[in-house]
Amino acid sequence: MEPTGTVLFASVGVTGFGFDVFSVAVPPTSDDVVVPDGKKLDERRHTDGVSVNFNAQFADDAGDAVAFVSERTGAASLFLSKPGSERPEPLPAADGSLFHDRPTVRGGRVYFVSAHENPDQPFRSWAAVYSARLLGGDGEGDGKVERVTPRGVVDMSPAVSASGELVAVASYGDRPWAFDFRVLETEVAVFRAADPARRVVVAERGGWPAWHGERTLFFHRVADDGWWSVFRVDVSPETLEPAGIERRVTPPGVHCFTPAAAGRGGGRWIAVATRRKGRAQRHIELFDLETERFSPLTELLNPDIHHYNTFFSASGARLGYHRFRGVDAPGDAVIPYLQPVRSPVSSIRMLRVNGTFPSFSPDASHIAVNGDFFVTPGVMVLRSDGTRRWTISKEPGLFYTTWSPTERGVVFTSAGPIFETPKATVRIARVEFDPSELTGDRKEVTAATVRAITRPEAGNDAFPAVSPCGRWLVFRSGRTGHKNLYVIDTASGEEGGVRRLTEGEWIDTMPSWSPDGSLIAFSSNRHDPENPAVFSIYLVRPDGSGLRRVYVAGPEGSKEADKERINHVCFSPDSQWLLFTANFGGVMAEPISGPNQFQPYGDLYVCRLDGSGLRRLTCNAYENGTPAWGPLSAGLGVEALSLDAPAGEDPMGQFDEPLWLTCDVRQLRRATADKIILVQREPHGFCTAVAGLP
Repeated sequence: MEPTGTVLFASVGVTGFGFDVFSVAVPPTSDDVVVPDGKKLDERRHTDGVSVNFNAQFADDAGDAVAFVSERTGAASLFLSKPGSERPEPLPAADGSLFHDRPTVRGGRVYFVSAHENPDQPFRSWAAVYSARLLGGDGEGDGKVERVTPRGVVDMSPAVSASGELVAVASYGDRPWAFDFRVLETEVAVFRAADPARRVVVAERGGWPAWHGERTLFFHRVADDGWWSVFRVDVSPETLEPAGIERRVTPPGVHCFTPAAAGRGGGRWIAVATRRKGRAQRHIELFDLETERFSPLTELLNPDIHHYNTFFSASGARLGYHRFRGVDAPGDAVIPYLQPVRSPVSSIRMLRVNGTFPSFSPDASHIAVNGDFFVTPGVMVLRSDGTRRWTISKEPGLFYTTWSPTERGVVFTSAGPIFETPKATVRIARVEFDPSELTGDRKEVTAATVRAITRPEAGNDAFPAVSPCGRWLVFRSGRTGHKNLYVIDTASGEEGGVRRLTEGEWIDTMPSWSPDGSLIAFSSNRHDPENPAVFSIYLVRPDGSGLRRVYVAGPEGSKEADKERINHVCFSPDSQWLLFTANFGGVMAEPISGPNQFQPYGDLYVCRLDGSGLRRLTCNAYENGTPAWGPLSAGLGVEALSLDAPAGEDPMGQFDEPLWLTCDVRQLRRATADKIILVQREPHGFCTAVAGLP
């Protein structure tokens, strides 16, 4: 039987419904100096303000048509925007793929990354390069998608030379994922479009290649001194072998990444995204290869907005990028409370919630959710069709929600600091409110009460889950110095006694009670207690008997099973399937090219209770987590919201740079190379702490 129902989940790294593709006129030169003038940069918007649009390339010589990625369909899809067209037209893409990236149009073909082919091995990236002949283009193509990357090889960030004959990629080769995701250990490989199987590695470390002509490649990587920098390597067009040694192009003292090159000025200038000390934003600058001087561009126009991922027109006259389009700009103007996301399983509806830790009310008509812990802390309640939201409690320090299955007006939560040690004071709390106050004429519930039901001296009590009968609550506690599971009464709390469910010097956490009441699922590293980076699914009966591990990545004793990092497990409504986040899919895009740090531990999967029938539900550059699984009837009507202006919050365009970019990169690189996590708190699907971060 197929898994069925409605899956709610939260995402970290979603770009706030506000990216569009823009370009500026490349400023003139005066002797050895680029002369930027903000008034003459002529910034143009190439996309229509619908959803999130990013990672573009010009599709014509004039710099008018743009191929780009958009999430308007509920997944990252490919589109072509032309001047005078009211809406962009879809580009050929892989059927059913949830992830596309970096489209480039050359010679009547479009090249792109997709992640639709399952390598059938855990911990291998799904990313590969594909191409398709454009409909109506040279040769009257049929749009059929062909794989360019050899089978078993992982390629990202493709760049196609001006002639369309040469392709460069950031490649993982045929290696399994090494669990790097801050600084990817990719190599730069080159091959002919007509013979992709014969490839030459021109740089042992590097990413985001950019062609200048047919002989020169620019790419970025972290230099030995810790600065992200642009490098150059010349390539023999006959043999594709490097013609000389690679050279560092940009100086230390400023992070430079995602380069673009053009023929204008004899190849003297490149464009880079920079991140400078003392500046909070990423900006686009021109860099003179001869004088090693930078010329600012986007800082003259939008100094307080991040700008990403440069690209030149064929003539070099225009330079493109994507950025937040602005609160008052035409286009989508809200972040929806609920957003439909395309599901690869037809029997499962998927909805992204604007918040964290969602849970369904007993009749699935409402959803409890936390805010973002900073701007909107507390507990809120949504209609399950996403049309309205009420604030139940603004009390700070509340995280996690689980709705009592027998009481419409009772939500359990954790009260205290999140992501802390076993002895930190975090308490299980009972939130009571009157559901009759959830009316259309108000935004807040005024009479809600928050009552702690565990003792403050007990330590770190969090992640409550309620039994189907509504009487018992299982939660994780660090009261012994190690985090294990305990059971209390939902009404009297710890005053009615505490029963220990699991015991050991490891971490048992994030429990979930099956709807039929027979099992409790949780995440644990008890199979390798000294390793805080591996977690697997365990099942236990409510009386503590029948404890067993669910092997998903591989059988007992296999290397694959030992690499599992699984969190946020919960049951399907029929208690036959498990939903969770896992690290099985690897990395599909270079994290440095995105606005937020994401973790490849944050894709959603389902499997049966014995670990069989594994299905991947999400495939994107975000971190998806804290899922809840309700009936198929939940959320009906949300899809219609995408046809009109949805209910939601105003986008702010405040996208933070990854913390690992703004810390001591040399220390980070050493830690990454040695596979050492300097400080690792309990995994929670939303943060990995590294010592030395500000």
